[in-house]
Amino acid sequence: MQKRHNIVFLCFCAAFICYIDRVNISVAIIPMQEAFGWSDTTKGFVLSSFFIGYMILQAPSGWLANRIGGKLVLGFAVLSWSVFTILTPVAAMISLPLLIAVRIAMGLGEAAMFPASFSLFSHWVPEAERSRSMGLLASGIPLGTLFALITTGWIVTRYGWPSVFYIFGLFGVVWAAVWYFKATSYPGEYPGITAEELELLGSSADDKQEPADIPWKKLLSHRAVLVIFINHFCTNWGLYMMLAWLPSYFRDVQSLSVTGAGFYSAAPWLTMFVMTNIAGWAADRLLKRGSSITFVRKLMQVCGLFGSSVFFLLALQADTPLVALSVMCGALAFIALTFSGYVPNFLDIAPRYADVLIGISNTFGTIPGIIGVALAGWLLDQTGSYAGVFMIVAAVQAFGGILWLLFATGERVID
Repeated sequence: MQKRHNIVFLCFCAAFICYIDRVNISVAIIPMQEAFGWSDTTKGFVLSSFFIGYMILQAPSGWLANRIGGKLVLGFAVLSWSVFTILTPVAAMISLPLLIAVRIAMGLGEAAMFPASFSLFSHWVPEAERSRSMGLLASGIPLGTLFALITTGWIVTRYGWPSVFYIFGLFGVVWAAVWYFKATSYPGEYPGITAEELELLGSSADDKQEPADIPWKKLLSHRAVLVIFINHFCTNWGLYMMLAWLPSYFRDVQSLSVTGAGFYSAAPWLTMFVMTNIAGWAADRLLKRGSSITFVRKLMQVCGLFGSSVFFLLALQADTPLVALSVMCGALAFIALTFSGYVPNFLDIAPRYADVLIGISNTFGTIPGIIGVALAGWLLDQTGSYAGVFMIVAAVQAFGGILWLLFATGERVID
């Protein structure tokens, strides 16, 4: 195996663990709500509190990875969020404010996941492998979610909800130990890397250099950058609604058991995992055949957002568990296309500052996790229906698709 593939695979594993630890509470919170007597509004605050911490450290973690390298930043991040995952049950049993504080702290840890990975990829991934590598990294999102949804319900039923956090928290501790011994920030530092692979990686394979001043004004004002930020926000509005509320939707609307809700919620993420990797392969294939980067990024992003919007509207008519399952699979299948749209576009337009950009963009992309997830809980308390939730998601994602079609580019705009 080529050394760059080791790095990409370990980053994928980190993303996999990241989403296991982020999503398990979406199932565990069903018995937690019953045990602690929470309203849906309180439940929404618990689910959204994670994103407060997640938003705060996005830009700083991207800047830090750019300055000291992705290895240390990602390793510390995984270890820290794993510790706070393990502390979650104790915090919940002591008080609601302490639980919210622990969830915020966990979000602080997970904030560095993608900025640090982008920093590593900017050195370790050649342009011809960009879509596939980003697709593999992003596929950790649905695969980790799938794993968490399938296993959490079973663990809750067999061992109780606190066990979920103890078991999954240990995954990250083990990963951090492997990462410490097997990863480097830069290809030139990796023991045993061949001259051929260093040549393939080109200038990105140089040992660490003194970082240049970051052109903040240009980064924060260029149209191509701003449209990524907006599309990140719009895409995540749908993604975070599914992450936080899908198990509760199957439990409350489709009247499934906790275990059944977990299994039904898992199937759409399996669909997303498959489609993410197919889309990454297809995008690189189109580029190899001569399609422009701009065309490929627009095709993937626009189809992803408009397609998912249609399925969220169809969810209003889902009157049986199987129909609801089919609709949710369709929605996430289309969202998967965006991982070959806006996600690799950071590396297209400004590869040198991709880690900084993803940190800033994730700040915007986290707002739906705070506002949208909490708003969904409030709407459910007020209306007793998911109709308003799904209509808002569809509108937000369609808006993002229109802007992307008009203003996105795949050309390098910042050197």
